Amino acid sequence: MNATAGASVELIDLTPEHIPHAHRLSVQENWLHRPEDWGHLLELGKGRGAVLNGQLVGTANFVPYGEAAGTCNMIIVDPSVRGIGLGRRLMQAALDAAGHRECRLTATEAGRPLYEKLGFAATGMITQYGGTAVRVEAPDRVEKAGSDDLDVLAALDLEAIGMNRRALLALLLRDGDIWVQRDGSVLQGYVALRKFGRGMLIGPLVACDDATAEGLLRAGITRTAGTFLRFDLTAAGDRLAAIAAEAGLERVSTGLAMTRPGAAPTRQTGPAKVYALASQALC
Repeated sequence: MNATAGASVELIDLTPEHIPHAHRLSVQENWLHRPEDWGHLLELGKGRGAVLNGQLVGTANFVPYGEAAGTCNMIIVDPSVRGIGLGRRLMQAALDAAGHRECRLTATEAGRPLYEKLGFAATGMITQYGGTAVRVEAPDRVEKAGSDDLDVLAALDLEAIGMNRRALLALLLRDGDIWVQRDGSVLQGYVALRKFGRGMLIGPLVACDDATAEGLLRAGITRTAGTFLRFDLTAAGDRLAAIAAEAGLERVSTGLAMTRPGAAPTRQTGPAKVYALASQALC
């Protein structure tokens, strides 16, 4: 299919029935998302699609985290229709869905110029590690979280990232596992494990100190040993790179964390920090 002069591209709301077509686009980009991963993104967010001659040729999604912030993700334009401004149009649709909220995303170098034109600024690097994991020594003081832990998980997460990701954490408790470490009754950190792409994904990883973060990452790796594993470390998580190497994982790629300010800036309000993303799409 080729874009032709005067062709009309229509923007539509993405629904579950569009997932097979959206998945085709992400596969073309060599992204690992399964149809189920697309389902999670559309469950949490508002997706927009670009349709030309009855075929989906582009996507954009915005996931709100409360009223203050959210993430833009899955910005994809089919190669056959690039160069006609469709990427900017889709990004604007995501920003329209965001409204007054702060917007975050993980950018490739190819996407960075567009995002900068739309008011995004770089805030740090994201480093992705992946491969078939081998077991590593892990602490035995972690325990599996349950639905009764949602409130305390959401409170610690909000302290670390400044965004209300309660809906994301509820989804992770439902469709994955969350492991926690406590000091008495006080939550010191958590790590989520779920199926993603070719295997498993570790993240988010949120902890009040480096030692807790290290123990939780080790616990996550041990529980996924023998499978294809991926995680995306933030700048705070750079010190965990040695554990990735110990587990036989390789540095796969890097991405650029970018933020467009909103009406109410988000901020870290306590010692907890984000060491690994939920994913580059969900941040």
